Order: sequence, then C-alpha cells, then structure tokens
Amino acid sequence: MKFKTKFIYLISPNKIYRNFYVDLKSVLELNKVKFFQLRLKNSSKNKIIFISKKVKKICKRYNVKFIINDDPFIAKEVDADGCHLGSDDMDIKLARKLLGNKIIGITCNNSTKKAKEAINDKADYIAIGAFNLSKTKKVKKMASIRDLKKFRKLSNKPIIAIGGINQQNYKKLLLNKADFLAISSFIWKNKKFKPREAIKKLK
Repeated sequence: MKFKTKFIYLISPNKIYRNFYVDLKSVLELNKVKFFQLRLKNSSKNKIIFISKKVKKICKRYNVKFIINDDPFIAKEVDADGCHLGSDDMDIKLARKLLGNKIIGITCNNSTKKAKEAINDKADYIAIGAFNLSKTKKVKKMASIRDLKKFRKLSNKPIIAIGGINQQNYKKLLLNKADFLAISSFIWKNKKFKPREAIKKLK
C-alpha cells in the first residue's frame, strides 16, 4: 500500500540544540513532514518567540505548517499557522476568537467523548494516543487501534496518532487510517540514526 507523501507531524525536541536548525532543514527537505510543532515546555515566552521566528522561516521554505504547542497568544504573536491545545490549555472557543481561521488541534487521548467535543467545537484535527510508551513525555493514557477505529467513524477530520512511534510500529497506524503520525524522539533522540537518516526509515 502506498501512503501519502507527507504523513508526518513532526514535534521539536524538548531543547533546541546547537545544530538543530541545520538538522531541521535536512529533515524537511525530504518532503515527508506536513506539520512541525514547536514544543518547548521549559522555555521562557521570549525564548520561544525568538526560536519561532527562525523555525517559521524554515517551515515556510519547505511548505510545512508551523504549529505552536499550548499557547495561542504566542501563536498569534509570531503569526504561526496554528496552535495545538492539550487538556489543560485554553478552551478552543477562546483560542478560535484569538486565532481566527488558523489551524487548531486538540489532544483527545483515548476519549471518544473528548473527540466528539473537539469535532463539535470545530477543531481542525484531533490527536489520539499514546499508542506506545514515549521518551518525549510521561504517558498517562494509552490508546489502541480499536480507539483509532472509533475516532475514524466520528468524522473525516484529520486524525493524528501520537506516542512512541518509530519504524517498527508506524505502518500499523497508517493502515488503520491515522492521517498523520506525531513523531519526536525517533527523529531527535535516536541513538542509531541522525535526524535525516531516521526520517528516511519512515517511507
């Protein structure tokens, strides 16, 4: 089965290291990434804004949608393509007022109830997971292929599968109709492959 060319929703490493911008360019030019989310949990607002400006230019060059994690105010300030909201973040209705027709995605974990609410609130995509244990964040709720199938029946909104996705397990999620795969550690914390080599393994 041939998967769509751009099926990766790439999430940044937790810290921006020295060669990061060079690595990001080398990954994005392979044309597999549709979205890039800047997720810096322990950085100041000013630092995130500074990094965002650089990342946004790179994303634009490779036609990748630039998403800010958690903070619609920063997303608005840097004119990102959108914002991703977790369960403790701003309510989507308020975020929509602030961001207008920008992309807003919602974390739904494994909850059909949350997914229905997100769809009713006109989220642009819904994220489901975690499908596997992850090095990026502590997994509180696990999702199964059965949950993915339930989400798929709710709507034709794009579904993003998250959690510990790598070259061994990614095809199963695409075969069960996840639209995009959120990937971070496999690219940025891979002990075997550099970021560009790692992303080439997902084909």
